[in-house]
Amino acid sequence: MVHYPKCNLHTHTSFCDGKDAPLAIVREAIRGGLQTLGFSGHSHTAFDPGYCMTPESTLAYRDEIERLKKAYEGQIRILCGIEQDLYTEEQASGFDYIIGSVHYVLRDGKYHPVDLSPEATLQTVRECFGGDFYRYAAAYYEAVAQLPKQTSCDIIGHFDLIEKFNEGERMFATDEYRYRRPMMDALDELLKHDVLFEINTGAMARGYRSVPYPSPYVLRRIAEKRGRVVLNSDAHTKEALTYGFEDAVRYARSCGIGGFALPTERGWEILPLNSKR
Repeated sequence: MVHYPKCNLHTHTSFCDGKDAPLAIVREAIRGGLQTLGFSGHSHTAFDPGYCMTPESTLAYRDEIERLKKAYEGQIRILCGIEQDLYTEEQASGFDYIIGSVHYVLRDGKYHPVDLSPEATLQTVRECFGGDFYRYAAAYYEAVAQLPKQTSCDIIGHFDLIEKFNEGERMFATDEYRYRRPMMDALDELLKHDVLFEINTGAMARGYRSVPYPSPYVLRRIAEKRGRVVLNSDAHTKEALTYGFEDAVRYARSCGIGGFALPTERGWEILPLNSKR
């Protein structure tokens, strides 16, 4: 039997683009045996407000999570985090943790989503990068490298999100030097900072990927450099809270990862992969 951390820190609710209210998610987490549940609503992006929290709903979100913390104290540990997009104008503060993510490529003053749909990605590459996926990738990873400085994040969200629609390398070759070089440059820059990298099963739950983010060559590099990782589901429904976690543990082990970071009252602690906690 594969044991995994009884924790998920990447959880979206009906305050942003998630399906379920926080209360329903807490009840499902308890039923599923989670010991720690972290909420991470999408920060406000004024140029694309459809999927994220507004400034007003962010306040309501924080109030609701704080209420649930008190209501379920002793049953489950609840944390109030935020997924802070690189291009959010307001700086995040007062949260238990911050996930820093890049969901857009900025080109000529316009923000182009990288994870909306395959069709949107192809259109962006064609119209903004002359059909060159490697120029597109370089722009994305240049943005990712800025996350610690711009968001003060604790966790790097879905590092290689740009590969979401590239299962089977249907759009570009991931072993191409023009792809690997900017990706590894960004990774090495991030490894200089005191950040964690998430192993994220969200695209698996949605049927886009057969393995979690990040890809094996990225995860091996993180392991070689003694980087720290957390296991997250990027859940947008309560049923996906621990989706794919057993497979993700096997995957992490195969890439040389020896343990997962967990948030505790004393800070981040490493849980070895063979632990049952």
